[in-house]
Amino acid sequence: MTKTSKLTVTLPEDLISFADRMAKKKKISRSKVVSLCIQEMAESQRIAEMAEGYQIMAKEQKQIVDAASEIEHEVIPEWR
Repeated sequence: MTKTSKLTVTLPEDLISFADRMAKKKKISRSKVVSLCIQEMAESQRIAEMAEGYQIMAKEQKQIVDAASEIEHEVIPEWR
């Protein structure tokens, strides 16, 4: 089970009202609403970081392919 800790936050009243409405609608606590929002933000951040990593890897792979292609033309003569 995940360890939990208490956190006191100050929010604008409109956000508190929204959290209360969502909690009532989903039949969960206000605390769970806040927790789910933060979890969603963390997941979005993780996905963004993974996408950035894949883009960097793709760029590196293209550089490797380009370098290998240059060497290939030097090492293997063109077939005639």
